[in-house]
Amino acid sequence: MTAKTVFYASTGPELSLLDVDFAEAALQKHGTVTLPANVQYAWPHPSKRYLYVVSSNGGPGLPGTTHLASAFRMDARSGALQPHGQSQSLPSRPIHTSVDASGEYLLIAYNAPSNVTVHRLNGDGSIGEAMSQPGKLDTGIYGHQIRTTPGNQTAILVTRGNNAAHGKPEDPGALKLFAFKRGTLTSLASIAPGSGLGFGPRHLDFHPFQPWVYVSIERQNKLYVYKLQSDGTLGRDPLFIKDTLADPVNVKPDQGAGAIHVHPNGRFVYLTNRNQGEVDFQGKKVFDGGENNVAVFAIDAQTGEPSLIQTVDGHGIHLRTFGIDPSGRLLAAASIRPLAVRNGNTITTLAAGITIYRIAGDGKLAFARKCDVDTARGQQFWSGMVTLS
Repeated sequence: MTAKTVFYASTGPELSLLDVDFAEAALQKHGTVTLPANVQYAWPHPSKRYLYVVSSNGGPGLPGTTHLASAFRMDARSGALQPHGQSQSLPSRPIHTSVDASGEYLLIAYNAPSNVTVHRLNGDGSIGEAMSQPGKLDTGIYGHQIRTTPGNQTAILVTRGNNAAHGKPEDPGALKLFAFKRGTLTSLASIAPGSGLGFGPRHLDFHPFQPWVYVSIERQNKLYVYKLQSDGTLGRDPLFIKDTLADPVNVKPDQGAGAIHVHPNGRFVYLTNRNQGEVDFQGKKVFDGGENNVAVFAIDAQTGEPSLIQTVDGHGIHLRTFGIDPSGRLLAAASIRPLAVRNGNTITTLAAGITIYRIAGDGKLAFARKCDVDTARGQQFWSGMVTLS
């Protein structure tokens, strides 16, 4: 028997379970749980018995008042979610969460103010209180992701920084490295070109069996590759820098790189390009025509160098998250919101949805179908594939 793979996707506070039909490249909704606030991110326990979800009623420019980390039991056969233990209150809006390789700690990243907390996971999988850290940590500006390295020696907080806007100068971005031991973080290094200006990283992913780290550079629409050292630190300078856009010359103002995942076989890396910019047309706001697609890179097996081999239409606006099934056959990307688009002199609405692609042997994507999603309850903010235990 092979383990079942399911897809989870959120709209506002609702987190839905969708069955994956590999033969038809289709999804079928199978149930929904409702969080106390809008889902921000989720991460499965290594055992695949629990799913950890962070939620908040905050957002860009909105501090919010409800910020929580919640645990759910995942049914081993269906993936159905059941609340597990008490939710833990958080200090501000959480933007990312992950579980360390040992399965003993839940790490949470916050963007405003930039911060990271570590919660011990109880023996039954429920979430304990945040652990006290021994000293002040260098958490940079606008944290966006927290991951422990495969060897679990270090944790990396990806801090995006901010573009210059409204008379404020640019805030630098960086990869903040911490020694990680029994849930305790100690500042190690800050990795960024120069002073971090012109460097706005969003997310990273690790190669499954080589010492290469692939970093999505949101604000500059780039892909950086770093060497993962044997001690869990990163090389100071990137090994490679690549453009992510199909047209890197005529870039729209709101263009940005998004989520990133390495294929399970280690031969390809996928990254989304996102845009939800608007312009005026016939007295209405319509999409400005930027790139919403999935960029596909082939990885050189000897050097780790990625080469762009495809950008495929996302069939939606602002592809914030996506998942690849562990067998490497399907990729599903979620767009966060509907938006009016111009088609000649006609205006239509492009619905939010989940776009499904088949993954070929050469890594390229073939569009299979799009499942429209009603976002009346809120934006489709997180999605991901999970193979059950």
